[in-house]
Amino acid sequence: MSIPALPCRQEQRGFTLLELLVAIAIFAIVGALALGGLNAVLSQQETARRQLQRLDNLQRAVRLVSSDFSQFTLRPARDALGGFEHPLVSPCGVEHLVCLSHDGWRNPFALFARGEMQRVAYRLEDGKLIRAYWAVMDRTLINEPREESLISGVEGLEIAFLEQGGADWLTTWDPATRPAGGSGRLAAVRLTLQLEDWGEVQRLIEVIG
Repeated sequence: MSIPALPCRQEQRGFTLLELLVAIAIFAIVGALALGGLNAVLSQQETARRQLQRLDNLQRAVRLVSSDFSQFTLRPARDALGGFEHPLVSPCGVEHLVCLSHDGWRNPFALFARGEMQRVAYRLEDGKLIRAYWAVMDRTLINEPREESLISGVEGLEIAFLEQGGADWLTTWDPATRPAGGSGRLAAVRLTLQLEDWGEVQRLIEVIG
């Protein structure tokens, strides 16, 4: 009687040290590539967020300037010392590029004891476009202006004026020294911003008053 042969046991084999090292190296390379791609996506996302925020600031700044000039009014004002100020002067003193009076300062439900006319001024300071405004048209020494930085990174600002019936843009506007023969009334204002990152941005504003 023959004894049946026992089945051969298959030899169990694990990973060698070299194979483990190769696998770890592959995983490390794949992980590094994935991390680099993730960092690139996050960087692009942050860049896009900053650009969108800057665009929003620029649009708001241009919207405010456009609103002020488009609602320009011929109402003069008094300075803190009681002196007379023309409705619009550019340049305005030694500090501001332009000062003007405008209508349309909304006062919903008359919540504040003030009129709907406003005196505003614009200037550049440390690369920022600053808008200053006063709570009253005829101010005194106690009426300090409120200031707001509209946009940064501004290398230059030019404001030009076109009279009604005129053909040439004027880089200054002073009713006391303006060219003879003009109408004395504004038709349009040209705003030119020179930004350090986006270059020149220009806006034409029709003056209603």
